Amino acid sequence: MSKNRTGLYLGLAAAGAGGYYLYRAGGDVQGAKKEMKCAKRAKSSPHGDDAQKKGAEIGKEAGYQVDEAINNARSKFKLDERIPEIAQDGKDKFDGIRQDARDKIDQVDRTVEQKAAEAKGNVSGWFGGKK
Repeated sequence: MSKNRTGLYLGLAAAGAGGYYLYRAGGDVQGAKKEMKCAKRAKSSPHGDDAQKKGAEIGKEAGYQVDEAINNARSKFKLDERIPEIAQDGKDKFDGIRQDARDKIDQVDRTVEQKAAEAKGNVSGWFGGKK
């Protein structure tokens, strides 16, 4: 009537775990085997939790050192004070470029309008209109 499917579920779980470790190893079978062994050792080791805590402490210390280096660089080069000055220089340059572009566009627009007026006069001359 109904089969016991425990074996099927265990097989699927094992295949899923193997696929996971193979994926994490980038498709390298040997790397996946080593990662599985390391995971087993870490779980069975009585020092696994200690190592994890020690790793977290080292990570925090490294984070503090990076933050301190950034703060030292900011104070040494006074970047926070110069940011408005640098931004204003960039804004001034941008405004100059924008004004030059506006002048060139106006010049092209005037030339186009002049040529269009000339063409309109020439075309209306063909049909007997005034120039």
